[in-house]
Amino acid sequence: MALRARAAVEGHYSGRHASAYRGASVEFVDHREYAPGDEPRHIDWRVYGRTDRLFVKQYESETNLDLHLLLDVSRSMDFASGSVSKLRCATFIAAALAYLATNQRDAVGLFLFDHAVRRHLPAMTSPAHLARLFEALDAAEPGEDTRLTPALEEVAGRLGRRAIIVLLSDLLDGPEEVLRSLAYFRHRGHDVIVLQLLDPAELRLDYRGTVAFEDLETAERLSLEVGSVREAYLGELRRFLAAYRHGCRDRSLDYALLDTSIPFDAALAAYLARRSTHLSRR
Repeated sequence: MALRARAAVEGHYSGRHASAYRGASVEFVDHREYAPGDEPRHIDWRVYGRTDRLFVKQYESETNLDLHLLLDVSRSMDFASGSVSKLRCATFIAAALAYLATNQRDAVGLFLFDHAVRRHLPAMTSPAHLARLFEALDAAEPGEDTRLTPALEEVAGRLGRRAIIVLLSDLLDGPEEVLRSLAYFRHRGHDVIVLQLLDPAELRLDYRGTVAFEDLETAERLSLEVGSVREAYLGELRRFLAAYRHGCRDRSLDYALLDTSIPFDAALAAYLARRSTHLSRR
């Protein structure tokens, strides 16, 4: 796990993260026009002297942040049409993010959950803590059924100061309730990143003939002629993914869909590049 994390980070991504928070901090970013309610101490009086207009300074926070990794270990995450399950792919991504954050002197915490929190490592920065986190990820096994809302509510009750929250899950639960729970993190001032991991078979249903499907969480079985249901399935899938994509956007949550057939290091590097570009434009 440690070797995979190091190779992913050093091979594809380097440099300090850009914080999602702006406030009275170290590095000046830009000006914006003064609005009622802005603190007068942030007014740039030199600009006022030149333009006779009020502008306030904006800064980019470079303070260290806590990173909390929320990893879904429910049974549905154990699905794999190839060699790597959704759960294993999620553990690799979590390990790489933990390695990256620790190298940047940010504290990293971990929650493993299904319908409840099964393991929690509080956020810390030491190499020994990172080793324990790698061990926990390496030992992660599929748990019980998926119920994201009660698990997320339990996590929220354990968090303190604002932080970066990364949820790694297939999100196979009702979008409306899940999004409401995630919005609560945002309301508390956390920067929320939602990484939805799905297997290529789930994304394309590229089976042929009659196939027996089994629900990993309920053991319910259903035999279907795939060709007769593929179009309807893909239509439902598009609506399901759109609900999360649009719901996250509307709630200022960062969202990305990851296909587990794409090497995790390349997928993570592409996502981090997009996020960095987006933050630099704020």
